[in-house]
Amino acid sequence: MIIVSVGIMAFVDAQSAFYTSNNWSSQSATAMFLANEIREMSRSLPRHDPVTGLTLSGTTAVGWGREAGESTVADIDDLDDLDGVTFVASDGTFAGPVDATRTVIPQINDDGTVPDPVVPIRGWSQSIAVQKVDPYNFATVRASNWQQVASTTDAFIPVNGFPLRVTVVVSYKGNLDATPAEVARVTWVVHP
Repeated sequence: MIIVSVGIMAFVDAQSAFYTSNNWSSQSATAMFLANEIREMSRSLPRHDPVTGLTLSGTTAVGWGREAGESTVADIDDLDDLDGVTFVASDGTFAGPVDATRTVIPQINDDGTVPDPVVPIRGWSQSIAVQKVDPYNFATVRASNWQQVASTTDAFIPVNGFPLRVTVVVSYKGNLDATPAEVARVTWVVHP
């Protein structure tokens, strides 16, 4: 009886470990998918606004972030528009999470159908940060109004001539979680 009991306990423990591992694997795959959807969406975007660009007015950067009138996800027309944007079902900048075509990814019913009206996939969020970085050291973040003055060792780089580092953080908040937990982080650099 003791031998059988120990065997059953080991089986139950192994089943629990398998479930935990499988759940983590599923969440990790979903998070990487959501991060890469933002990356794919951003691939066709210019670094700065195609109309206004990024310029200096005195010491103030003009054209960084979403421009006036850019109030929907369809209005995002350059990379720096994504700075500080969050795609989440509620309390975000825009509804989301979204796919590469900027369409909200729907929650799928147990029977495989999409609810009408569409409900965003529950618990997931995509948060984006866009930063200007030093062209010689991508770990050094520069202010949006930074331009490099010519010197004996460095060439002049205008305010709009710097690489941009884009970071997407995908978080998940389950029904019993108090706060969202970061599941994936994807970072890439876009050169001028």
